Amino acid sequence: MTSAERRSILCPNCRRLISRDEPSCPWCGTSRPGSWLKNNPFTRSIGSADRLVRLIITVNVVMFVVSLLVSRRAPGMGGLFTALSPDWRSLLALGATGVIPIDRYGRFWSLLSANYLHGGLLHILFNMMALRQIAPLVAQEYGTWRMVSIYTLAGVCGYLLSYVAGVGYTIGASAAVCGLIGSLLYYGKSRGGVYGQAVFREVGGWVVGLFLFGLVVPGINNWGHGGGVVGGIVVGFVLGYRERRQESLLDKFLAAVCILATVASLALGLVSAWFTFV
Repeated sequence: MTSAERRSILCPNCRRLISRDEPSCPWCGTSRPGSWLKNNPFTRSIGSADRLVRLIITVNVVMFVVSLLVSRRAPGMGGLFTALSPDWRSLLALGATGVIPIDRYGRFWSLLSANYLHGGLLHILFNMMALRQIAPLVAQEYGTWRMVSIYTLAGVCGYLLSYVAGVGYTIGASAAVCGLIGSLLYYGKSRGGVYGQAVFREVGGWVVGLFLFGLVVPGINNWGHGGGVVGGIVVGFVLGYRERRQESLLDKFLAAVCILATVASLALGLVSAWFTFV
């Protein structure tokens, strides 16, 4: 390895190759990108899109397992679509959202926690597969931190719309995943060109598929899906994508607020379940 290679690092903000000795990143303007506070194993880890996506998936799986453990329904009961399905009491205690949890119990925090609860094995499997496929592209075009904010805020928008529409009880990561799809719809249409049009057509196919799926399969929260898509478009427009503006300290702060609010809502759900079933 040459001395020049040893002095090269990836900018902790825009992830482009620069010299460690740069006073500021020539690409995004981040000051002192080579300082230990901004470029260490911990900050590199939490700033990695792949690691954050895996973390989101892990939290979803953990909450699904917890819902099965506190459920009074036998795990093996039911057919293909109801196998490994927690009962409604466990999901309600852990943070399902809708008119019943919010109006009857005042659980506005469930607008966040419901994004991490699922009603069955196929439910969580399909949502996590979609998340694993779509989130890296959103992180690539918007940045890791803005991807977190889009996922969180669009999920809340989806469930807020379904609450206004009168949906009594709902769960699942699909509202947040639809938010990621919405942000890519905005990105593709706004960017234009061959690449932008290709992205728009690809995610447009997802939207059509979700709409048709919601018409055919009973129990699908189409209000949550639609609200998530619209929320993703709006949040993507407000935050902007990388080709227009690199991620800033404000983007990281907003993502941190979203993460802390999510942790708090899940903690409230776990505490609620503890007092309900233990």
